[in-house]
Amino acid sequence: MPNRDDGGRMTVVEHLTELRRRLVVCIIAITLGAVVVYIFSLDIIRFLIEYYEDATDGQKDALIFTGPLDAFATRLKVATYGGFILALPVWLFQLWRFVTPGLHPKEKRYAIPFVFTSVLLFAAGGSVAMLTLPKALDFLLNIGGSELEPLLTADRYLSLVTLMVVAFGVAFEFPVVLTFLLLARVVSTAQLRRWRRATIVIIVIFAAFITPSQDPYSLLFMAGPMYLFYEVCIIIGRVMKR
Repeated sequence: MPNRDDGGRMTVVEHLTELRRRLVVCIIAITLGAVVVYIFSLDIIRFLIEYYEDATDGQKDALIFTGPLDAFATRLKVATYGGFILALPVWLFQLWRFVTPGLHPKEKRYAIPFVFTSVLLFAAGGSVAMLTLPKALDFLLNIGGSELEPLLTADRYLSLVTLMVVAFGVAFEFPVVLTFLLLARVVSTAQLRRWRRATIVIIVIFAAFITPSQDPYSLLFMAGPMYLFYEVCIIIGRVMKR
């Protein structure tokens, strides 16, 4: 355990040392997760390509790659994103342990609920991304009209899908961040109620910016739940006051 100064707080050097230690743990976890995902990457790629085939009714040409290393690089990319997702419980727990020294002891007991809820919400976000993917693909592939025929590379397509999953997963962590801010007394439920109108605009802008596909379906299915989470956090904040 790092030493504290007389005020019971960690010094800047101790903070940096602690951060480095936890980053190393996260990198190791993500690397191990990426190795596991790489083993199954071909099955994952086949599964994701089914969405493309469904969106095109099997009428379009197969996904292509244009360079000799592109296929291998695509598998590595899928493995990296998969490792990030697979190691989610580890790096979320490390994040929580890094920030909890600033909380009261009774508030530190939320570590397990924090990790469990974060993983559950990320999985929910990824599921919503996959549910919206067919509509998003249909919009993107046909918006140019019949004069434009898509010829997608595997790298571009799989990057779009994986980024959508990660983007939705991160966006669905919104209530966890808000709840933490309420716990840390950075914001209050009264402030959240006052900020409702501005929050709606910010959420829509955020969803439009972070959604890789930039289609209206993904924006709607991201912004809608995020605002619902905002209202739920106001209720949670009221309960926490009691």
